[in-house]
Amino acid sequence: MEQTYQYAWIIPFLPLPVPMLIGLGLLLFPTATKSLRRMWAFQSVLLLSIVMIFSLNLSIQQINSSSVYQYVWSWIINNDFSLEFGYLIDPLTSIMSILITTVGIMVLIYSDNYMSHDHGYLRFFAYMSFFSTSMLGLVTSSNLIQIYIFWELVGMCSYLLIGFWFTRPVAAKACQKAFVTNRVGDFGLLLGILGFYWITGSFEFRDLFQIFNNLISNNEVNSVFVTLCAVLLFAGAIAKSAQFPLHVWLPDAMEGPTPISALIHAATMVAAGIFLVARLMPLFIVIPHIMNFISFIGIITVFFGATLALAQKDIKRGLAYSTMSQLGYMMLALGMGSYRSALFHLITHAYSKALLFLGSGSVIHSMETLVGYCPKKSQNMVLMGGLKKHVPITKNSFLLGTLSLCGIPPLACFWSKDEILNDSWLYSPIFAIIAWSTAGFTAFYMCRIYLLTFEGHLNVHFQNYSGKRNTPLYSISLWGKEGSKISNKNLNFCLVTLLKMNKNGRPSFFSNKVYKMDENGRNLIQPFLSIPNFSNTKTSLYPYESDNTMLFPILILILFTLFVGFLGIPFNQDVDILSKWLTPSINLLHQSSNNSIDWYEFCKDAVFSVSIACFGIYIAFFLYKPVYSSFQNLDLINSVVKMGPKRIFSDKIKNAIYDWSYNRGYIDAFYGTFLTAGVRKLAEFTHFFDRRIIDGIPNGVGFMSFFVAEVIKSVGGGRISSYLFFYFSYVSIFLLIYYFLNL
Repeated sequence: MEQTYQYAWIIPFLPLPVPMLIGLGLLLFPTATKSLRRMWAFQSVLLLSIVMIFSLNLSIQQINSSSVYQYVWSWIINNDFSLEFGYLIDPLTSIMSILITTVGIMVLIYSDNYMSHDHGYLRFFAYMSFFSTSMLGLVTSSNLIQIYIFWELVGMCSYLLIGFWFTRPVAAKACQKAFVTNRVGDFGLLLGILGFYWITGSFEFRDLFQIFNNLISNNEVNSVFVTLCAVLLFAGAIAKSAQFPLHVWLPDAMEGPTPISALIHAATMVAAGIFLVARLMPLFIVIPHIMNFISFIGIITVFFGATLALAQKDIKRGLAYSTMSQLGYMMLALGMGSYRSALFHLITHAYSKALLFLGSGSVIHSMETLVGYCPKKSQNMVLMGGLKKHVPITKNSFLLGTLSLCGIPPLACFWSKDEILNDSWLYSPIFAIIAWSTAGFTAFYMCRIYLLTFEGHLNVHFQNYSGKRNTPLYSISLWGKEGSKISNKNLNFCLVTLLKMNKNGRPSFFSNKVYKMDENGRNLIQPFLSIPNFSNTKTSLYPYESDNTMLFPILILILFTLFVGFLGIPFNQDVDILSKWLTPSINLLHQSSNNSIDWYEFCKDAVFSVSIACFGIYIAFFLYKPVYSSFQNLDLINSVVKMGPKRIFSDKIKNAIYDWSYNRGYIDAFYGTFLTAGVRKLAEFTHFFDRRIIDGIPNGVGFMSFFVAEVIKSVGGGRISSYLFFYFSYVSIFLLIYYFLNL
């Protein structure tokens, strides 16, 4: 066993050869590297699979022996200062390693087909492999400096991945926004690290925790300064895990490819903040008020993220705000001291949200191939509907992920979220009320996303083949604002294209699969081939199910969503795998590892939480209930849409809720008005002061010297008598001034 731990240093570095070899191959042998590009995807999956197997082996050993292993070596030694690098293998490390590798493997397999028509296919896999290296290095770090180095590498990779389609102005702005917002939190993290080093004289976790606990117990530190340093450390987690008020980058990060959203915003980057707080829990738990502050930020994020998801039209933005809300639950649990519940929800949410993001990617991939369909609208749920007939596997997988996130048993998120909700009653009744009501909001907006996307009628540009009139097609909406009018010209274009595709002249529901170039710069080539001048320009009239390479990861994630929650069910102390897995960490936090369950209390609480979730689902179904229509009852659909919201809400309340949610709570507008505009004005004033004052003074002296020289030059005429006259005149003036000053 000791020998296995000694080779744990390879965990972060094993995926690193892929980006290095891709870069070297593109530099030296570009044609061969591009021709064999599928080989690089295979190597990425293979190396990450090896890391996953190694991480699973370490986790099994920890479950059996409850051991923690740390190995460090000195890097810089100077008098009393010593900087060491190393790796720490404990339950938290193994949990994060398994999450990163399992979700990462599924995303890489999925991306092989999803990105197969993109010019940046090799660049994408290079970024993804380097991101995996950075994240694995972060979770295996043994000290704060090492964490900060990999923390910044993760931020750099997220910047590159979010702005992968950098030629699109929206994507370029999104990656810049994510980068700048995270730099705010990272600056606080750096100050917090330096502050605790000044207090304890160590960056190593074990030494840091031991020294700091001794100082606190002996009352030898300033509590105000310590609390400030802890808040600065927590600022890094606020930005990275999209907690209020530094959450604004997360929805804009959806401008990147969907596999990136699944990896970064489900199990890895956004989970880094949760990991940091969990790693530093022995430090935070002895500092007054900091735990309350963490739980306060968590509960605000829980409620804020759920309300902002209510009216989103973009399917990925809706899931992004859902991620923000669920991360708030994890932060709330950590602030309450529920270490086990927070990590349990981290595990279950990662797999469920990865399933949802990959399902949304499958929908987007299908919608982008429709005849005459604008790629900008491929993520707009308002223009979807009725997809369950055409993408049944994606529909069923998305439904399972939705029910899991809603908290419906026996799916994964039910078990973890229920623990957090129950613990919140013991911590604060006010927090509990907010958390439980937000669980109802979660069920509502997740069911809304599902209904708008898969149920009802197919809301695309080509339902009415006659093309005799402008046909307004609407999705069922709470707000009554979401509509799309289709012109006769567009309908006729779709019909002509369809007839060209079908020699028999008869429309078919499914046509050959399509690889259509969109505005992101996707290439028109077959998957895994680089044949010059080869393209497939066929398009489809109806959405179709994704290829097997995209469906396989979705099916695997369904299994995780169904069964991973059972790992944390504490039937009794002997079979509670999660508690045995976390025993060293729980003992470190002075908590009991005996989590045997009272089934009567559990069932009573479960009935209450499931009832709230079912109520949210019922409200969503009532307001967004699917309407199955033929081409003759479109007027009935429109009347249902327009009258539905008025049954419950007045127009003012309806519009206020809609505007609040759709405009992101006006937080982005506030930042744009007061922060961005303020910084711009300050920059303009600084530029003016530098050019006109700082540079203006020496430039003015030089100009005056030039002017005086020109005047003197014009005065000179070459006559000695004139020079003598001026000389005696100046001397006389100075003598007179001197005389009057000395009177």
